[in-house]
Amino acid sequence: MNLQLPEAVNTYFAISNGDDPARLATCFHADATVIDEKRTHQGIEAIVAWQREARQAFSYRVDPVDASQRGERLSVTARVVGDFPGSPVLLKHLFALTDDQIRSLEIAP
Repeated sequence: MNLQLPEAVNTYFAISNGDDPARLATCFHADATVIDEKRTHQGIEAIVAWQREARQAFSYRVDPVDASQRGERLSVTARVVGDFPGSPVLLKHLFALTDDQIRSLEIAP
């Protein structure tokens, strides 16, 4: 499915699928927050470390399958397939966007 997503969100998914994690600074605000698996990652350094840690732990692919927007909030459902327990899984990515960058991201089943 070809979804029309904001550039910052497209960049985030490209990085999630193996692109250079250093590019996270181009799509996230400097003080952005990511909540994933009940852990909070605050700021670019922590978000880059989180992304690298996930890539080292598992091989996976994230494919957005549905999206809806309400104001500055964008909800994207993505199919995640990889070598982790429970694969494949559908995960909801709730983005808060400000000034064409991601201010926050919460990932949940």
